[in-house]
Amino acid sequence: MDLRFETSLRFETSVQRPVEAAGVGLHSGVPVRIRILPAPASTGIQFLRTDLDRFPIPATWHQVARVSYATSLMRQGVLISTTEHLLSVFYSMGIDNAYVEIDNLEVPILDGSGQPFVDLIRQAGIQTYRKRRRYLRIRREVEVEGGGKRIRILPADTFTLTCDVFFDHPMVGWQRLDLEVTPENYAREIAPARTFGFEHELDQMRNMGLIRGASLDSAVCFTKDNVLNPGGLRFTDECCRHKALDLIGDLALLGRPLLGHVIAERAGHAMHVALVSKIMSDPSLYEILTYDQLAARPEPVSRVDFSRAATALVP
Repeated sequence: MDLRFETSLRFETSVQRPVEAAGVGLHSGVPVRIRILPAPASTGIQFLRTDLDRFPIPATWHQVARVSYATSLMRQGVLISTTEHLLSVFYSMGIDNAYVEIDNLEVPILDGSGQPFVDLIRQAGIQTYRKRRRYLRIRREVEVEGGGKRIRILPADTFTLTCDVFFDHPMVGWQRLDLEVTPENYAREIAPARTFGFEHELDQMRNMGLIRGASLDSAVCFTKDNVLNPGGLRFTDECCRHKALDLIGDLALLGRPLLGHVIAERAGHAMHVALVSKIMSDPSLYEILTYDQLAARPEPVSRVDFSRAATALVP
């Protein structure tokens, strides 16, 4: 393995230089600007509300405020909404630490996918610290289910997803994605997938105070038997891939890189977060290991080897 690539697995990372983006919030419709900056080792991901004297909100499961059509974080009454896309990209592209300056209450939706944030990370570059990265490895099966939906994690030495969705639409139906999450796989197979909705639900959602910032530039909209977007779909199973993107963003609230096989069957934000809470509330479900401790186990380290994906980590 290339030494640079092995180093990126052994040690914590951050971005090398500040990058920024501007847009509107998907649900609030408010204009918002974010700026991603380097942060020291052991910081994690910290949102800083620059409109409120840089008030900090850590991106952890403790701070989850509500989960419905998006995942929101809150600390002392201060809110950050629709965090899942940005957190999904940080988690999958190997960014352990960053400050995210934000001047309003909702992360910008941009084109509705993770791709713009992947582009920002590549523009920023990645720096590696001397602090050893610690992985959260699932030790035994853990599950949350209800209402015909289920999500569980099985022990594994890689971060792997199996994601199942069903929507009663001729262009969707049953869809399934099986993927090992590496930076390269994520950037190619998941990040471009956009958030989506159905035309017949739009009025109801607007009446609920949602999707005030939505447009065909930031979401896929399905009509009764087609899509409104002029360019069509980016993947035939774009809905399933975007659900996988959301799932990863919610799993990022664990605060450490995950080793386990996640199997989600029609799950959503609330169930994702319930799983995270269940794991973190029972230390017997997981162990915390460094890369070197993983390498010393009887299983070959190639089982946690992301080297084929490491080109995505090199600026």
